[in-house]
Amino acid sequence: MLKVKINTFSYDQETVLQDMDFTVSQGQHISILGESGCGKSTLLQLIYGLLHLENGQIFWKENKLLGPNFNLVPGEPFIKYLAQDFDLMPYISVADNIAKFLSRNFMKERDERVNELLEVVDLTDFKNTHVKLLSGGQKQRVALARAIAKQPELLLLDEPFSHIDNFRRNALRRKLYAYLKKENITCITATHDSEEALSFSDEIKMMRKGTFIQTATPENLFKSPKNAYVASFFGDVNQLSGALFENWDNDKHVLLLPHQLVISAAKTPLQVTVKKSYFKGGFYLIEADFDGQNIYFNSLEPMQKDEKKFLKRSDFR
Repeated sequence: MLKVKINTFSYDQETVLQDMDFTVSQGQHISILGESGCGKSTLLQLIYGLLHLENGQIFWKENKLLGPNFNLVPGEPFIKYLAQDFDLMPYISVADNIAKFLSRNFMKERDERVNELLEVVDLTDFKNTHVKLLSGGQKQRVALARAIAKQPELLLLDEPFSHIDNFRRNALRRKLYAYLKKENITCITATHDSEEALSFSDEIKMMRKGTFIQTATPENLFKSPKNAYVASFFGDVNQLSGALFENWDNDKHVLLLPHQLVISAAKTPLQVTVKKSYFKGGFYLIEADFDGQNIYFNSLEPMQKDEKKFLKRSDFR
């Protein structure tokens, strides 16, 4: 459905994106995961048509998207783009903001649609509240509802939950992405939140310095990160010699997240000295020393400073 080929894209002389070639199928949910400044927002703006692409092509089905140099009004009507600035109208109600692009010829259907979307973003109680009176997180939820009001074929979300409180974020993400799946709406989300990418994506594209460095399903990306940069999005990374573990190439290094190291009752080459225990709710993250290198592993119980433990690879990958 969507085909993107970007040879290069630059602001003045600075190359921002390069060597990108990918497709997205109808109804698929893609996460672009990467640190701030890596080019995620620029990519979404190119797809939507806010920026002109000189060296490359973007197709929607069989139609080439020409961008702002050829369109009087930038942006495509079948695509909705939710930017990090919400562009809401502060002096009208939440309901009127959501209904901004809905036809007034069928008021009953319009009101039903607004009520449905208020339920999706959990703002029913604020239907008649002026937007200027809302918190940042509430405004972001209004912007989300408005973005999907006219059932776009493609939805582009740029850090869509960044202003929303943690206690509400998980429920909102579940409701929104379930709604998009039910309606078969294709979605590309730019985020630096690895939990969001793992839980709600069909595919994750890992981005660094303007290009994709690894593309995989959430499960495969988590279990087999290409390098320490990719692995670091999912927790503290242990980079260790393969010689420390059975059935591993001695000449290679292995990347292990804290849950992939466990205490061994038997002696192993990996003996560590505990430095500190960090309470994480359901477990403790243990920071330990191994020959001057910090090692991180999980434990159900806290450990005392200077305790010595033998570690091995977990059977769970």
